[in-house]
Amino acid sequence: MDKVNLAEKFSLFADHWSPKIVGELNDSYVKVVKLKGEFVWHHHEKEDELFLVVKGKLLIRLRDRDLWLQEGEFVIIPKGVEHLPVAEEEAHVLLLEPKTTLNTGNVRSERTLANLQRI
Repeated sequence: MDKVNLAEKFSLFADHWSPKIVGELNDSYVKVVKLKGEFVWHHHEKEDELFLVVKGKLLIRLRDRDLWLQEGEFVIIPKGVEHLPVAEEEAHVLLLEPKTTLNTGNVRSERTLANLQRI
């Protein structure tokens, strides 16, 4: 059992939209990711997804409304809900999601990552 320093983990990489595994909790991964720009509209058939903003701010676009997340705020996107993460400036985000979760959900694109790096 080791503690995890989020600032240290975020300092280890610079790429955007590429989640890194920093821990495991039951059947879920704890991931950190740097976001900048717009991702892709997608949903997850079987998994809920938690977004916690550590630094910056994050817009989660939903089909019926927009959710702005500030530092220290999180949202849980239920399975099946289509969403589009957007970060106008770089945002540092912690994700908590089942190990089976594919970052682009039901969409396959150049941003789809099948194998995540553990840092």
